[in-house]
Amino acid sequence: MTNDNNAKPLGFAQLGITGTLLDAAAAAGMSAPKPIQEKAIPAFLEGRDILGVAQTGSGKTAAFSLPILSKIIGLGNKRRPRTARALVLVPTRELAVQIEKVVRELAKGAHVSTALVLGGVSRRSQVKRMAPGVDILIATPGRLTDLVREGEIVLSDTTWLVLDEADRMLDMGFINDVRRIAKATHPARQTALFSATMPKEIEKLSASLLREPVRVEIARQGTTAAEIRQSVVMARTKQKRKVLSDMLADDNMRQVIIFARTKHGADRVTRDLGRDGFEAAVIHGNKSQNARQRALDGFRSGSVRILVATDIAARGIDVPGISHVVNFDLPDEAESYVHRIGRTGRNGAEGEAITLCDPAEASKLRQVERIIRMRLNVSQDVTREPDPVHRDPAPARQEPANDRPRPFKQRGDAGGERTGSKPPRRKRNRRGGPKNGAVRFGSRAA
Repeated sequence: MTNDNNAKPLGFAQLGITGTLLDAAAAAGMSAPKPIQEKAIPAFLEGRDILGVAQTGSGKTAAFSLPILSKIIGLGNKRRPRTARALVLVPTRELAVQIEKVVRELAKGAHVSTALVLGGVSRRSQVKRMAPGVDILIATPGRLTDLVREGEIVLSDTTWLVLDEADRMLDMGFINDVRRIAKATHPARQTALFSATMPKEIEKLSASLLREPVRVEIARQGTTAAEIRQSVVMARTKQKRKVLSDMLADDNMRQVIIFARTKHGADRVTRDLGRDGFEAAVIHGNKSQNARQRALDGFRSGSVRILVATDIAARGIDVPGISHVVNFDLPDEAESYVHRIGRTGRNGAEGEAITLCDPAEASKLRQVERIIRMRLNVSQDVTREPDPVHRDPAPARQEPANDRPRPFKQRGDAGGERTGSKPPRRKRNRRGGPKNGAVRFGSRAA
């Protein structure tokens, strides 16, 4: 790639992509290569391993799909049963579906077969799809591990391996599965590993799987797109529902993803939105794959304006036109903030990310600011304003000192002071417990 600032950007043909792939890329709206594609495609076509550090939305899928398709097209259609020539391993079902969609778009006009192997849907249909062998398999680690163990899929012919969102697979506890899967592939395979962040565990993984890789780093780790306006609203947990409803009444919030920390929290936010007059779809790990896909399809088509999700949707969901991301809760892992807000401001479009932060979440907010290397602007502090729903009770009227009752220590109250007339002593049975069948409770586990 030239360093001449006056030079025209490279086209896909100059990167080595030819024939039907050029037409398919143009039909998919890829008029010019993105930076990660300019750097990764030539190296991949040369047979080099790739270590890519880039955020979602940077064009990674085409960066590995185009060179793999280019190589596969030259091999012909003869495949062995239950095998895959290329494997793309991803952490979530949604990302797998998204990648297969892009691969199929780019493979138009070429005789290239694809398959999806992921949890939450029929194993039988996946086994049947893999029976004659496929060119490109896109899979999640758990289901793939099961089918390889059962002998339904054979990876010994897999000569191209892509690990996408490797840091997310680490977070989800898939790294041992990833190692086992990689070991089962062809010993002379070509490997590409992509990750938004590079913790030590991912550095070790890449060192064990990649051979003299070309490092492609598009943005500093943890950076967020400049097109995304980020702000914080300080609000206590009990205030967040009203704050969110007030926000959504704004017509400028055209298409919104709301992130909750837990599955139960996402369901609760969705129910509250419904009670407040806002229709929303929800996706999280307890939903079936079909239900999750229906929610995403409705959101993508625009028939659903609001999508509530856990971090399962923070990566790989490429829905154009998302105007706002709202963090109803801050994530447990600060890096997830970057992936959450990356759902908006994609491909140069403007977007807005708003975080509702309870004072108890202040430490999480500081961790996020350290990751993104910037201080977030507090646009509103609802905690300093009267809460119209939960008002603090009016202070008790102070009585003259001479008229106040004398304090006493209540029995069994650990020495706590209470004011008022002394209550009658309770009768106790011979064993020292309360009378009339009352039960004494000790401490209980939460």
